[in-house]
Amino acid sequence: MLQHLFKLIWNKKGTHSLLIIEILASFLVLFGVLSLIVFNVRNFLQPIGFEYEQVWNLDLASNQDTVDVSRKLTNVMQRIRSYKEVETASRMSSNAPFSANQVSSSITYNKVSVGADFYATDQDFNKVLDLPLLKGRWYREGDRVAKFIPIVINKKTEEKLFLNETSLNKIIKVDDKRSYKVVGVVESFKAKGEFMSDSPALFEMIAKDDSWNSNVLIKTKRGTDANFEAQLVKDMAVMLPGWGIEVSYLKESRHNRHNLTLVPVIIFLIVSAFLLTNVALGLFGILNLNISRRKNEIGLRRAMGATEGKVIIQFLGEIWVIATFSLIIGLLFAIQFPLMNVFDLDSEIYITSIFASIAVIYMIVTLCAWLPSKQASRIHPALALHEE
Repeated sequence: MLQHLFKLIWNKKGTHSLLIIEILASFLVLFGVLSLIVFNVRNFLQPIGFEYEQVWNLDLASNQDTVDVSRKLTNVMQRIRSYKEVETASRMSSNAPFSANQVSSSITYNKVSVGADFYATDQDFNKVLDLPLLKGRWYREGDRVAKFIPIVINKKTEEKLFLNETSLNKIIKVDDKRSYKVVGVVESFKAKGEFMSDSPALFEMIAKDDSWNSNVLIKTKRGTDANFEAQLVKDMAVMLPGWGIEVSYLKESRHNRHNLTLVPVIIFLIVSAFLLTNVALGLFGILNLNISRRKNEIGLRRAMGATEGKVIIQFLGEIWVIATFSLIIGLLFAIQFPLMNVFDLDSEIYITSIFASIAVIYMIVTLCAWLPSKQASRIHPALALHEE
């Protein structure tokens, strides 16, 4: 049966070449879109690692002010923590959660180097975001006099940098210049939102005389409204004349980050759906035309005792063989992505997308071939032979 199908397809290779190209193009587009979807869904199912509902981000920009900036920021933190509406507050670098800013560098331990996102924070950062610790502790004020700068890392950093070793109290280097001591490990910290992959992250303690990191995360009490926001901005303007002052809510910033991720995915989905619909209509039209031209063959087979089911299986078998040939060509391209670790994504993402794309392609070609095959199987032998 299979040999007969190959013979029929080869005899009409000119007609079938268009089908092969259409199916191949559809598979490659599907593979790309599904890889993006699988990547984002997989990230979304992983915990973000911190709480953000009641947290505000106060972005302070000193502009042209360069006079005693560190002291002014210290006074600002004391004032913010004194409000009755504030549970706790923390200074950090400009790459606050859900912001577009990113600070990264390479860290090294025993000749193993890993790129990680750096977050400069103070001792209250984990309290503001309810960031749970897996091991060790968060750095504290007394660590400022330690020989090495205290840091906290996430689990992903520990896995990639220390492999099977424990990370606590280990000394690591950054750019071969600075040395840090690991004092704690957190589960994860997906600062760009749920759709961000769980990548290596490192938290270092802000220096006492630091004048650069002027973002303030404020954990407010429940029920705090815009009246406090107005009062906060007013007080900051008095304390920091000429500074830029902007308040944002992490909950709203998270929503904006989601839109930045989802909009491109939705656009790709719409384009892919449009392409697949056109391919499906084209396949249906070509198959319908091919089958209508083969009435004599169908009538002869029916006259020789072929059942409706066997006629349907023949035409479905032909399109399955064509689809399989197209998919084999497509797999030669798709399999290169997990083998060459393209975009530094896990192989599971590509493998899942490949199998999902294959399943969708077979479903489309089966649906497109089913109706014409069903109609062809009902042709009366005498009528088909008489017309011929």
